[in-house]
Amino acid sequence: MTSRDRVLRKLEGRPVDRPPLMPITMMFAADFAGVPYGRYAADYAVLVAAQVRVAEAFNFDYVSCISDPAREAADCGAAVEYYDDQPPAINESRALLADKSRLATLTMPDPCAGGRMLGRVRAAALFKETVGNDKLIEGWVEGPCAEGADLRGINTLMMDFIEDPVFVRELFEFVLEMELAFAKTQIEAGADIIGVGDAAASLVGPNIYEEFVWPFEKRLVDGIHDMGGRVRLHICGNTRAILAGMGRLGCDMVDLDWMNPMNEARATMGNAQVLAGNLDPLDVLRNGTEQEVLDNIAACHRQAGDAYIIAAGCEITRDTPHDNVHALHRYALAAAE
Repeated sequence: MTSRDRVLRKLEGRPVDRPPLMPITMMFAADFAGVPYGRYAADYAVLVAAQVRVAEAFNFDYVSCISDPAREAADCGAAVEYYDDQPPAINESRALLADKSRLATLTMPDPCAGGRMLGRVRAAALFKETVGNDKLIEGWVEGPCAEGADLRGINTLMMDFIEDPVFVRELFEFVLEMELAFAKTQIEAGADIIGVGDAAASLVGPNIYEEFVWPFEKRLVDGIHDMGGRVRLHICGNTRAILAGMGRLGCDMVDLDWMNPMNEARATMGNAQVLAGNLDPLDVLRNGTEQEVLDNIAACHRQAGDAYIIAAGCEITRDTPHDNVHALHRYALAAAE
């Protein structure tokens, strides 16, 4: 059974030889490959080589195109700061849509026009050449709330929900069209699954989530499915108040950050929803012992049940001990016995 087969079978509810491993690695992968993170984020070939290397070394079942959340915003014209050994970051003090009237004239970026989005598309294509059908290939797009915050500014967007709901919906319509086009090019290039990162959605209450965010997330998920792709939903942070909505999106897998009780998520989303993660990436995976990692991932798996993929609650940090990361595969093998 190849790694790709293992993940796809798990997503389809079919038997597998062991639980799949799909932890998010970005800065950890760059460090493991010995390259500054600025190069990892800027050069798709460097990213691909690092991802393949870390997947092979730690027996991960997938490789990922993700490097930072600023690709779409950069191609829209947002102010982005670049660093030698840190991820690119959007300069919110110069938010592109600080004047919201600019949305009406904002040009929709072409993912293949030569900007930062193209790097991710090329990464998906190079992954296809490099790993073929051995590893699952993951593309990535920003969700409506996260990308809306990137363009407008997180604090301003939170006020917009109350003060100008019409604008919020217009902004999310723009984001939806952009992300569907971006997902399509990645799928055509070779991505099997599209990660949807919508971290800002964890900051809104259930009423705002249901009224504004969920409908656009749902259209994004359905649109990716219509293209033949699968969807991994990744909302960092405390999502307990919106678990029910997340479970109704129809995603192929849903990441769960560490502060959300796994048993609560399982009860809320039902037994069929594939869940991933929930392991504390700092206190347990980075700072704990190997045995603590094994014990905690076993608890996550036990509460999640069979429909579970091994991962940390969020990104594996760059200074995580390698033995602790290897422990994830050790657990997967033990769970298969």
